[in-house]
Amino acid sequence: MTKLDSSDKSLAVSHPIKVTTVTSRVSPWFSSLAYPLARYVVLPFYFGKIEVTGRENLPAKGPVILAPTHRDRWDSFMVPIAAGRDITGRDLRFMVTSDEMRGLQGWFIRRLGGFPVDIKHPGIGSIRHAIELLQARETLVIFPEGGYLSENRKYPINKLQPGLARIALQAESSQPGLGVKIVPININYSTSYATVGCNVKIRIGSPLQVADYYIKTESVKRSAARLTADLEEALRTLQVSYDSPNPKLLAGSV
Repeated sequence: MTKLDSSDKSLAVSHPIKVTTVTSRVSPWFSSLAYPLARYVVLPFYFGKIEVTGRENLPAKGPVILAPTHRDRWDSFMVPIAAGRDITGRDLRFMVTSDEMRGLQGWFIRRLGGFPVDIKHPGIGSIRHAIELLQARETLVIFPEGGYLSENRKYPINKLQPGLARIALQAESSQPGLGVKIVPININYSTSYATVGCNVKIRIGSPLQVADYYIKTESVKRSAARLTADLEEALRTLQVSYDSPNPKLLAGSV
């Protein structure tokens, strides 16, 4: 069992911590059915053109955190289409808000490797499971903005939450040389809401090396702040305006 760093004051909370065991599992039969169905039927039917660039930035091995922007519930399908098993050969594990794990959507997400976290009162079980996945060299998806923000034209990037950076730093500190990488991904819809027929541009940026931010003499809170700021800047750099498209960003089909 992973032991969290008790010296990290930034992870301390004033309310009782929920000590609940959290696990995740990718259903082989369900994922092999759901992802092709989404890629070749559902998404082409609902959306216009879906463009993906930067797949060469996806690590082929080692612990990885994919850090996408979050604009719509469709994002949970966009990330696997851009960076899932049929692209990298690696299954994805999703850390999503408790609200997104409810109802039919939650049923789907659980079978696709998802597990919940309470954003306002994160349980120690969710944090521990995320760290254990990274220690096992898995690919973890965490939306760094927390909940999704649909008004993407007015607010291209919402303020990032520090949780992703803290998890990454805790994992890196638990095993020297682990080599955790964070890959920024910007998912941009041509409309404020993912409406029928809208276009989608997905930009995958260069990985951030978590080891570069881990300093033993520095508090995790301060290291996480630096890492979070750089991740936010990377996501802003990847932002594409549909009104003023960047000709340097070449499109690739899904």
